[in-house]
Amino acid sequence: MSERLAQLQTFLAKSPNDPFLQYATALEYLKLLDYDAALNIFTTLVTNNPNYVGTYYHLGKLQEKMEQFNQALDTYKQGMEVATRLADRHSYNELQGAWNLLTDELSDDW
Repeated sequence: MSERLAQLQTFLAKSPNDPFLQYATALEYLKLLDYDAALNIFTTLVTNNPNYVGTYYHLGKLQEKMEQFNQALDTYKQGMEVATRLADRHSYNELQGAWNLLTDELSDDW
């Protein structure tokens, strides 16, 4: 376990519902290549804090790495809906770009 992860877990113990700490912890697990732990946190974060729009991009990219392509497309689409509702054009464009890229890659494989 990295020192940063240990520190984040200490913070989470004090503030277990803090979406930023959850997000940062998931990103740390990604750095450590612990995809299952990151997936669990991102999934919980999307469920419990659906307006934390940054989660959708990283969850979708992780699902792509895990070859869960349909789930990734669904995640990007869900994130675009949230970004639209929040009028977050930057996040929408980022998610749409990821969705388009994955759609293109999948259609090339057919």
